[in-house]
Amino acid sequence: MKQAVIAFALLSVFASPSLAQSAAEKTGVNSMLGIAPKTEDFIKEAAMSDMTEIEAAKIAQQKGNADEKKFAEMMLTDHTKTSSDLKSMVPENLKAALPGALDDASQKKLAKLRDSKPEDFASEYDPMQVSAHKDAVSLFERYANGGDDPKLKDWAGKTLAALKHHLEMAQALDKNHK
Repeated sequence: MKQAVIAFALLSVFASPSLAQSAAEKTGVNSMLGIAPKTEDFIKEAAMSDMTEIEAAKIAQQKGNADEKKFAEMMLTDHTKTSSDLKSMVPENLKAALPGALDDASQKKLAKLRDSKPEDFASEYDPMQVSAHKDAVSLFERYANGGDDPKLKDWAGKTLAALKHHLEMAQALDKNHK
C-alpha cells in the first residue's frame, strides 16, 4: 500500500501540468507523506483557504453564537491580512496560481453553513474550523520546511504561529458546543 501511495505521488508530480494543482497535493498524499507542496500548490491552497475562511466568517457573524462571532471577527481580520500579504509576494510568473473564485469544495462547505439552522450552526461551523485550520497548519508547516521560494517559505514560517493559535481557538469552540 505504501509503495502504491509513493508511486502515485511520484507519478502525479511528473504528470501534472505546471500551473494545475498537483494530484499529490489535491488528494492529500503530500500531506500524509509530509512532503512540501510545489509553490504553485502552496499559493493556490493558501489563497483558497483564506477566501473560504473570510466567507465562512461572514456567515458566522450572522448565524453564530457570541463566541463564534468573536472568533469570526478575528478570522476576517487575520485572513484578509494573510490574503493581502500572499498576493503581494507571489512571483510574477506564478500569478496564475492565485484562484479567482472559490472551488466547488469550498462553495459546498459554505452552502452547508448558509443553509444550516441557527440551532445547528455550531455543529457545522466549529468542526469545519478545526479541520480547515489543521489543513492550513499542515500546508504552512510543510512549505516552511521545504518550500522552494525563499520569501514565501519565510512568510509561511512566520504565519504558522497565528494559524496554530486559530486551531487552538477552533478546538476550544468545538469542544464548548458539544
